[in-house]
Amino acid sequence: MDNSCIFCKIVAGEVPSHKVYEDGETLAFLDIRPVNPGHTLVIPKAHYKNMEDVPEAALTAVMATVKKVGALLKAKLGVLGYNIGENNDPIAGQLVPHLHFHVMPRREGDGYQLWPQRSQEASEADAVIAKLKS
Repeated sequence: MDNSCIFCKIVAGEVPSHKVYEDGETLAFLDIRPVNPGHTLVIPKAHYKNMEDVPEAALTAVMATVKKVGALLKAKLGVLGYNIGENNDPIAGQLVPHLHFHVMPRREGDGYQLWPQRSQEASEADAVIAKLKS
């Protein structure tokens, strides 16, 4: 536990939350600034900063909970789908330095937009691949 981490405080019961699901390794609770009603955060109970820090077994447990929460949102809230998001490090928008996944219910006409896409030249892709494989 990181005593300065708001999510660790939620796990410890020091900060209230609206729990959606909990098991021995994970916790799912409603986001306080939801994209849509039912927007849920899924976290490991142990403190890991980001994807590179989390052991694979803990990540597997978190993803199993993400799957359960997604199915729960579809079954109980009547949504037809959901987005899953994870912002890894502050440059990518991570506001709380505790690994967490957003499960965001989608509704027709909700106005939520995906990120913009752009074209890529073959030479750019080749340069990226060369760096990744070096």
